[in-house]
Amino acid sequence: MNYIFIDSDKEKTKVGIVEDNRLVEFYSEEINNETLFGNVYRARVTNVLRGMDAAFVDIGEEKNAYLQLKDALHKDQMYTKEKYDLDEVIKSGEEVIVQVIKEPLGNKGPKVTTHISLPGRYLVLTPYSNKVNVSKKIRNNSEVNRLKNIGNQIIENDMGIIFRTLAVDVDENLLHEEYKSLMDVFLRIEKERSFLPTPKLLYKDLDLVYQIVRDKFNEKDTEIIVNNKEIYNNLLLLEDYFSYNLGDKILLNLDFSVDNDMKIQMDMKEALDRVVSLKSGGYIVIDETEALTAIDVNTGKYVGAYSLGDTVLRTNLEAAEEISRQIRLRDIGGIIIIDFIDMKEKNHISKVLSKLSESFIKDRNKPHIVDVTKLCLVEITRKKTRPTLDSKISTICPTCNGRGRVRINKY
Repeated sequence: MNYIFIDSDKEKTKVGIVEDNRLVEFYSEEINNETLFGNVYRARVTNVLRGMDAAFVDIGEEKNAYLQLKDALHKDQMYTKEKYDLDEVIKSGEEVIVQVIKEPLGNKGPKVTTHISLPGRYLVLTPYSNKVNVSKKIRNNSEVNRLKNIGNQIIENDMGIIFRTLAVDVDENLLHEEYKSLMDVFLRIEKERSFLPTPKLLYKDLDLVYQIVRDKFNEKDTEIIVNNKEIYNNLLLLEDYFSYNLGDKILLNLDFSVDNDMKIQMDMKEALDRVVSLKSGGYIVIDETEALTAIDVNTGKYVGAYSLGDTVLRTNLEAAEEISRQIRLRDIGGIIIIDFIDMKEKNHISKVLSKLSESFIKDRNKPHIVDVTKLCLVEITRKKTRPTLDSKISTICPTCNGRGRVRINKY
């Protein structure tokens, strides 16, 4: 069973995605603590850091935002081979329009870009690119070609687009309407470029609930369970945003609660544990650090029935699928290193990497398998936009300062 649940009360809204009866994504947002991701601001450059090819900009929030040189290049500078100095691109005191691409994490402020992109349900408007791209999750070549042809016909003023996974089989007129709507939003933002005051919020992305429904809801095999009547009614008002009757897919259940659902609670407990058990008897160990996340795979109690090579392969294949779910559920970003059990046969390594890649397809943060080292460590990068699940609902122990060990002997 696939569904999106929305559990909202006066203090907090919890949103989760369940696929095949397993929790794969979970988000929690306090009512009075809205996220910044996707918001567009008119900002002022407060400090230019030449030694780091970056600048700090004031967006009107508690902490200044961080803007890298590559994210500050003008449209005519982006597609040339020429290298630019920071002084040629941005200056202290200058007013710029920026978009938040990474939430504040710990002591760090948000990360921003001047290359605005505006997401819709079926496509993303990319004004700083004139290209028509299609989500890599769409594997049907004829559908990819159809969407590219539509894109080439509808783009205006060299404002490119990316077709999202949900654009599959969607009518051309609906895609054109969404493109026009997003263009209107961008043009309204551009008109605000030279006005006062600065800083100022120019565009606010949808709240968490509506973002998830927009980005992840698939009418073919997904339902929505919501326990808040106001949110339920607001979702019904979004029907014009979809190409079908949304009301047939939404269930208002005032008694629904994440705290009372045993399956969700078990998946949440597992997502907060360091050790995750596999059905075969093996297990994985996940250690999050500031620099990277290390994941170790072990056979545990699983001894197999045929040979050592078969036992290792079966454990690694099962682990690959579970690792992809845990990365997505815990919202782990940055550098991820996976230490699979050593495999000597190249076709076994290929099978495990294929399983891992296949399991990553539904992840909207696009994990990328970079390489396999000589020590058979799999290197992965995943876009980091929000704090991880663990960091949002836990804090560092004041006694051990995060070391997590008990000293048994004096030094």
